Amino acid sequence: MIGLALAFSSCSSTDDKLPILGQRQAVTKLVDGKPVTDSSYQTIPDFAFVSQYGDTVTAKTLDGKVYVADFFFTSCPTICPKMKVQLKRVYEKFKGNSNVMMLSHTIDPAHDSVPVLKEFADNLGIAGRQWLFVTGDREKIYDIGQNSYMVTAQADSTAPGGVVHSGAFILVDKAKHIRGIYDGTTEAGVDKLMADIDRLLAEYKS
Repeated sequence: MIGLALAFSSCSSTDDKLPILGQRQAVTKLVDGKPVTDSSYQTIPDFAFVSQYGDTVTAKTLDGKVYVADFFFTSCPTICPKMKVQLKRVYEKFKGNSNVMMLSHTIDPAHDSVPVLKEFADNLGIAGRQWLFVTGDREKIYDIGQNSYMVTAQADSTAPGGVVHSGAFILVDKAKHIRGIYDGTTEAGVDKLMADIDRLLAEYKS
């Protein structure tokens, strides 16, 4: 089961903005010669994975985008099919919106090669670069999941498909802050995600 980080800070305001999730630290800097302390929230660090098109995807690829991240594997016999049906709803709603992307990380890179991911995306009816499926070094994928996206997956030979994980979708803003974590296996969870994407996009418009 994906574990959500229990010890995190959030910041919300009275103007209906989404909270910022994740660890927070105080940062002091000089402003007009006087020390000013402010909060600095964790961000998604740079990364380098390979997409279903065979090119390198980094954090810069998502610059200026609101995006939804998730972790899956193509041979998953349990919840992944539900997750992809639900994430395709997000894809269809925001298709063509240049401000929104989806980033799906395989947690079984030994099997999920570039051609496998491309076939998987094709079978879902995904075209273009708005929804990227990425593979790479397994430990780096697991590390960014646990330490940055606040979810985890781990190998377990007793589990169906050999991996234990759950269906969290993570909403990330243009500053690489996590703004929400949702149950990606249910319509209700994904309805909330889509509504929050609209709220987040409205923040930038205002």
